[in-house]
Parts: sequence; structure tokens; C-alpha cells
Amino acid sequence: MTASETTRQPIRRAGLTAGIALLAMAVVSGLANFGVLETLVTEGDAERTVRDLREAEGLFRYGVTGFLLAALLDVVVAWPLLVYFKPVNEGVATLAAWCRAVYGGVFIVAIAQLAAVPSLLGGTGVLPAEVLSKINAFDDIWKAGLSLFALHLALLGYLAYKSRYVPRWIGVLLVIAGLGYLVDSLGVLLVPGYSLDVAMVTFVGEPVLMIWLLVKGWNVAVHERGRGPSRPGS
Repeated sequence: MTASETTRQPIRRAGLTAGIALLAMAVVSGLANFGVLETLVTEGDAERTVRDLREAEGLFRYGVTGFLLAALLDVVVAWPLLVYFKPVNEGVATLAAWCRAVYGGVFIVAIAQLAAVPSLLGGTGVLPAEVLSKINAFDDIWKAGLSLFALHLALLGYLAYKSRYVPRWIGVLLVIAGLGYLVDSLGVLLVPGYSLDVAMVTFVGEPVLMIWLLVKGWNVAVHERGRGPSRPGS
């Protein structure tokens, strides 16, 4: 095996690992959020929310578990993304990894609010407002933590744009996605009654990166003499 091939292997493994982890995270978080939380929680209606949660408490517990798995994957995926983008700028790649790992920790704190809900449902004197308060606390903590996730995406976008092995347009999409999450996160903190969801329009950068890593991004070549990765055949 040549020196070039030896250098190439960690990049390839990191790209594939990151793609798989991002895909798994997208599936479990999507099911937990849209398949469970969005169907069982009625915003502003605590009585109906408690009734629906009691009727589907098992499903709700699976949803909380799905969120927890997604948060753990957020922490896990920080490492292969660091390895993948380290050749571009080690300092920026490390900062991006830490932002994602810490965001994962904040997400777990938010999920702890949801984890307390089943015990409230089992009580004899359950207060619907208290249950809805826990769910709202989860949402508030999660959205506040999205500021870290936004910075992570913006840094990844910079790294992708500056690299010679990720298409620049993916870098642009990642920066746009990061800005969308940042607007929503700051909006919740600074604007009373903030109801926009900018990230629903700008989020596409990360799924595009995921697909690219799974289809093509793991197969980057590495020039000899430490000149860094490039597209295959370059």
C-alpha cells in the first residue's frame, strides 16, 4: 500500500461512517418528532394532550427513546466529520466537532423533560398544565441549543467550500442551513411569541451532505506529499 493509499483510508472510513450516522439520525429523529410528538401533542390544549398521551403512552416512550438515540448519534457523528474535514483546517474542524457534541449534550438535557412526562401521567392528581409545561420546556431547550447546531453547520459549510473534495455548492447550502437554524434559535430567545420556522426552508444542506457522503463523498482520493484530498481522478 502506498503512502497515498494509507492517507486515504481514514478519510474514506470517516466519510462513510458520517453518512451512515447522519442517515440513522435522520430516520430516528424524524420518526420520533413527526411520527410521535407531533401526533400526540396538541399545542395549547393540555387536556387533549394528556388524554392522547395516556392512550398512547407506550408510543410516547418509544418516541423519547428515539430522540435520545438521535442525540447520541449527534455526539458520535462529530468525530468522523472532524476526521473528514481535518485536512482542510484542523482548528475549524475541531471547533465544528465540539459545537455538535455540546449540542448533543444540550439535546439530552431537553429530552430529560420529555422523559419525566410518563411519571406525571401515572399520578392520581396529574395536572395537564404541568405535562404541557414539560413538553414546552423540551422544545425551548432544544431550540436554544440549535444555536450551537447552527454554528456547526456554518463551520462545516466553510470547510466544504474551502476543500477540494466537496462541491462548493454543498458548502453554500450548509451555511444557509446554519443561518436558518440560527434565526429560529435567536428568534425564540429574543422575540416574544416567535412562530416562524425558517429552518424548514433552509435545512436542506445537511441531508444533501449526507447523501453526497453515502454516494460519492467517501471515495475521495488523496494526493501525495500532503497536499490533501481531492476528487477521484484529479
